[in-house]
Amino acid sequence: MLIWFVVAYLALSIGVGLYVATRVENTKDFAVAGRCLPLPVVMATVFATWFGAEAVFGVSATFVKDGLRGVVADPFGSSLCLVIAGLFYGTRLYKLNVLTLGDFFRIRFNSSVEILATLCIVTSYLGWVSAQIKALGLVFNVVTADAISQSAGMILGAAIVLTYTTFGGMLSVAILDFVQMGVVMGGMLFIAYLMAGMTGGVDTVVSHAAAAGKLDFFPEADASQWFAFLGAWLTMMLGSIPQQDVFQRVTSAKSARIAIIGSVLGGLTYFAFTFVPMFIAYSATLIDPDLFNGLLQNDSQLVLPTLVLQHTPVFAQAIFFGAVLSAIMSCSSATLLAPSVAFSENVVRGFFPGISDRAFLRLMRITIVCFTCVVLGFALNTNASIFKMVESAYKITLAGAFVPLFFGAYWKRATTQGALAAILFGVGTWLALDLSVGEASLIPAQLIGLAAAIVAMIAGSLLPQKIGVATTHGAAH
Repeated sequence: MLIWFVVAYLALSIGVGLYVATRVENTKDFAVAGRCLPLPVVMATVFATWFGAEAVFGVSATFVKDGLRGVVADPFGSSLCLVIAGLFYGTRLYKLNVLTLGDFFRIRFNSSVEILATLCIVTSYLGWVSAQIKALGLVFNVVTADAISQSAGMILGAAIVLTYTTFGGMLSVAILDFVQMGVVMGGMLFIAYLMAGMTGGVDTVVSHAAAAGKLDFFPEADASQWFAFLGAWLTMMLGSIPQQDVFQRVTSAKSARIAIIGSVLGGLTYFAFTFVPMFIAYSATLIDPDLFNGLLQNDSQLVLPTLVLQHTPVFAQAIFFGAVLSAIMSCSSATLLAPSVAFSENVVRGFFPGISDRAFLRLMRITIVCFTCVVLGFALNTNASIFKMVESAYKITLAGAFVPLFFGAYWKRATTQGALAAILFGVGTWLALDLSVGEASLIPAQLIGLAAAIVAMIAGSLLPQKIGVATTHGAAH
């Protein structure tokens, strides 16, 4: 019964996505949903930006193991990112009416900055999208009681998401986000209600977590712990601001005001709601301590699905896995679309001058298929946890893309030379330290890369110019 429910749900999702795809007429519809989304849809799609595999499986499992200080990156950093990004994009970039962040870099600086920053952004999606694909494989494996292996589940999940994303683009993503987030919230709250009944109430679970030190947020008075804490927080909060999927979701709104309000409400809702899967997962340690403490040691990502399968009726299982699939599919569809659109618009398009809008739309779709194959291969060949894959995804954008974006928008004296120096020195410093020292570094390598990018941007902009300064400063102000 559970399997057939999942099959029916997937078929319905694909059907809705393909129906919406019939309304996609041009690249603007495909990339930013024609900039026509109302406030409820913008709020839902911003919420869905992060509420995927890492929120359901990764964050909940990490909280059970390490407490609140272990999840400082997500939801604390990620929710702040959505709020900050909404305010930034709504006030600075919305009026430019561009398809991608790379377009902003080209307008503000030049095509070299556009290409380098876009490559940083696209590369960051490798770990993020792979985490979603890996989670789909986990769900299919659990639901079918190992009849479908995790590897086969990844391939199946990637094929399903690819189908409606390739045809419908951002318009399909946004409409499905709106529908699926209702399923997610209702399903998760229902499971939390059942868990509260099994454990003696919310107060019992919270008190137990507090007594175990799981609600302690700040690290102890130790420099290495504090640097790691701040590194995780800032990487997610700032490194994920220059992200194409966040940009697309915010700028798909039909007005700048809706873009700002929708992103702020979406971010705050995400922060509050992520505690629901944390509560459900921690309840497992009270319901069956031996089983779930063993899972924490072997594969902590299985805590939540195992709890639901073993301690809830089939009806509740159907609701839970429907909610989980909704979360992962809505998140993975947008994160497949975003880097593909950015790469097509800001890298590939330069090789096809004068390409028609219809031909470029076809090029975007081909790029999505190619990118899906790449991330699927990565997901099949990595042993990293879902949470770690997501947490590591934004180091390159923190070191390479955040500084040109921020200074380009707020500092009139920022130049093309400064932007190129920021990207090269930021990414170069981060990579050199990460490859040579790794996690042994007292200060996380990506923070040193961020500092190097800031210094390089300021110095490169103030020193005599060897590279042409941007001629369109006013476009970003």
